Amino acid sequence: MDRDERRAETPVEADDDRVALGLALLERLEHESLPLPDVIDRIETVTTDPTVTRTILDEAELRGVIDREEGIIRPKSRQYVRFEQDVITKEGDFSCQRCGSGLSTGYFIDLEAGELGPFGSSCIRKVTGRED
Repeated sequence: MDRDERRAETPVEADDDRVALGLALLERLEHESLPLPDVIDRIETVTTDPTVTRTILDEAELRGVIDREEGIIRPKSRQYVRFEQDVITKEGDFSCQRCGSGLSTGYFIDLEAGELGPFGSSCIRKVTGRED
């Protein structure tokens, strides 16, 4: 049973660490607008639990992090992930949080709510919006 499955048994609270990490990630989206499936793809690096995903999106809208309209998400923040400051590189034996590939070098996003990753070199660009 993974972390999401254990937590799925209880209601999701706005102060859940996955919600905080998801909100921190949404605050750093580097697009003027994104289709909802692309935003969910990014949130799935934090959780695959649909209840938590919904809570992250609802909280983000409630807190003014995003606007949602007809399947389009518009981030309100213009704070972006800065690779020189916000991405940490670690050597080791990792699996990419987004695609599952084996990695010897992991890239982690250092967010105020915590560290997100590891990601491979192409997935870190996709998660941060540097590559489609």
